[in-house]
Amino acid sequence: MTQEKPGQFYMDSLTADIIRHLRYDLGKDENHASLYDWRMAMSLAIRDRLVDAWFDSTRATYAQKGKRVYYLSMEFLIGRLTEDMVINAGLEDATRTALEALGLDYDQVVQDEPDAALGNGGLGRLAACFMDSLATLGIPAYGYGIRYEHGLFEQDFVEGRQVETAESWLSQKHVWEFERPEVSYEICFGGHVEYPDGKAVWYPHERVNARAFDTPVIGWKAEWGNTLRLWSATAVHHFDLASFNRGDYLAASRSEALARTISRVLYPDDTTEAGKELRLKQEYFFTAASIMDLIRRFLSEHDDIRKLPDHVAIQLNDTHPAIAAPELIRILLDEHGLEMDEAIDITRQCMGYTNHTLLPEALERWNEWLFGRVLPRHMDIVRAIDADHQEKYPGSPRILDHGNVNMGELAFIMAHRVNGVSALHSELVKETVFADLHKIHPDRIINQTNGITPRRWLYNCNAPLRKLINSEIGEGWVSDLEQLEALTKLSDDSAFLEKFQDAKTQNKAALSNWLKETTGVEVDPQAMFDVQIKRIHEYKRQHMNILETIALWNAIHENPDANWTPRVKIFGGKAAPGYVVAKEIIQLINDVAHTINNDPVTSKYLKVVFPPNYNVSMAEKLIPAADLSEQISTAGKEASGTGNMKFALNGALTIGTLDGANVEIREHVGAENFFLFGLTAHEVMERRQHHGYARAAIEASPRLARVLGQIASGVFCPGDPSRYHGLVGNLYDHDYFLVTCDFDDYYDTQRKVDATYLNQREWTSKALINTAKMGWFSSDRTIQGYAKDIWGAKSLNRS
Repeated sequence: MTQEKPGQFYMDSLTADIIRHLRYDLGKDENHASLYDWRMAMSLAIRDRLVDAWFDSTRATYAQKGKRVYYLSMEFLIGRLTEDMVINAGLEDATRTALEALGLDYDQVVQDEPDAALGNGGLGRLAACFMDSLATLGIPAYGYGIRYEHGLFEQDFVEGRQVETAESWLSQKHVWEFERPEVSYEICFGGHVEYPDGKAVWYPHERVNARAFDTPVIGWKAEWGNTLRLWSATAVHHFDLASFNRGDYLAASRSEALARTISRVLYPDDTTEAGKELRLKQEYFFTAASIMDLIRRFLSEHDDIRKLPDHVAIQLNDTHPAIAAPELIRILLDEHGLEMDEAIDITRQCMGYTNHTLLPEALERWNEWLFGRVLPRHMDIVRAIDADHQEKYPGSPRILDHGNVNMGELAFIMAHRVNGVSALHSELVKETVFADLHKIHPDRIINQTNGITPRRWLYNCNAPLRKLINSEIGEGWVSDLEQLEALTKLSDDSAFLEKFQDAKTQNKAALSNWLKETTGVEVDPQAMFDVQIKRIHEYKRQHMNILETIALWNAIHENPDANWTPRVKIFGGKAAPGYVVAKEIIQLINDVAHTINNDPVTSKYLKVVFPPNYNVSMAEKLIPAADLSEQISTAGKEASGTGNMKFALNGALTIGTLDGANVEIREHVGAENFFLFGLTAHEVMERRQHHGYARAAIEASPRLARVLGQIASGVFCPGDPSRYHGLVGNLYDHDYFLVTCDFDDYYDTQRKVDATYLNQREWTSKALINTAKMGWFSSDRTIQGYAKDIWGAKSLNRS
């Protein structure tokens, strides 16, 4: 598709357009405008320059009859969009100049944008990176999810404990979305099913409307635009005037309140039956609306529903949207009159399923009674799918088993391709969670190693490094990340290494200032910045990191005049509200930080910082400034990880296990540029067979035994000395994630990290090689793999 480059049009009028939007859309003049007003006006002016590319892409898709990809995900962790849009449009210099002419600071304006609270961690950020790459590659696509009113909670700490409050990102108008009131679907729940004349008729008990909100997703250089369509739940009948007139004011708005609940919060606490029901309704709500929407779009161009797989590829991002298969079958059966066998076959040809976890508890399962009560028609269809598979493959794993609906098995059986997200993970999927199904369908599981978008995760977030790379090899790497390989020839160039180190120092100085403003903790930018930012979970082993921190603190106390490498330990991440152990780990980190940061003997060598409310915007500050990337999950538990890729791309060295994409990162950057420790995945499984392995490991490690004794005796919480007895007891008696077994190797490897960092030239050379060797981990490469191996979709703007 050919069009004017965005940097070539409207350039001279950008300042005037900002003022026009300020006056006529926001109703403010220049003398009374707030920062919010200026951001909105600037965003609208940029949006004007992108809408045509978005429209042109849609027209091209219809004209060329391109196959569309529909990416269904509970999360899209898009972060702030304004700066992304400016940069992908090639308008950064023009926008900076325009704002400067108005007496405004560009960075201050773009950072005023709230961080969209539409995701929790890697799953949602991967979806956002994939949408960016689909647009950059010119592959027609829709992302489908929920427009959460509050999204994931906002995190704060009170006496070290995590406290959750409602996220309020939509308290301001979201300038990048377009409401589509004409696009609305009725979504049904409950009731019963009758079979007059053998045809199923569903009589639901509840109905809500799914209303569409569209956000353009503009690729690099604005050469293609796709759509992120998010669904908001509204009441079918908004207001009961009769109840209001009777004085029952709560009843008058009850249906509206119940509907809004569905799209209000990401991942409601599902430790209660009400929470489980709400989560199931959320998953069906957005999935059903998305299936209805894509069928409507298909039928606007085609008249034979049997041709659906030729034009539609549906990708399930984890098991959350697995109900998509029964929903599509329902429509094919009940609305188009197909037979069950044909409906199952058509659906399977359309569906792909990405598995993201080897944790059995993370493969969703629903109680049959709950599932049947909320979705009675779909319960019948799931029974039919299960029976069909059992008839063809007697004795195969069941979707319906022990009173549960197993969504992992449903997703696998109803997908023509199932992919893992790293080479190791895909092999373990075959060997563990889906071993029996893999034997039956040996060609179904394939690998698509995750990737990250270099637009957001280097070009956008790391201006010092971006400018240095551009000055050396040009800008082509932004859409062809393999071009970074050219930097390897500079790994012994002292002048370039000095510039590379200076870029890191600039980022560290900026982060130091931000940490002081945010947390009150002063850190030395010359110290090693050691960063672990992830969802808080036992398998990610933040508690092993803080145990090692305590052990280091002890060692410094014993010999304070030794040549210690100054280190700042930085944590970031949220714990699920109902995950008690994860919340204990957060409090322990904060308690330890309070003790260590106030220790006059060790504070010049060691600091611990845990800024609250980790999100995309915080990651964009932490990742460019990191020297060391903590990727220390129990081997065999992290499917891939993408934070590991972001850190390495920005010149951080990794300390990690052979888990997830760590394996492939180490292969690409070289074993000598990666700090490896810990048991392998198969050694982990073997170790668990030994009774008392955790207690034996502790008894064999005086260093670890001392640390656990300090925690258990209340050294870090003298006012409540028994606070961590449960956490310590779990490590002695259970320790499923083998913190105790890997601890000594982790501690010893950290001392190798210390020694390497003291030689700054060697460290910087290794960091540069990490950046140069990360080309393969672009999400552009990942999406090209999906398009070829799963979707059968093609770029419409590339030859």
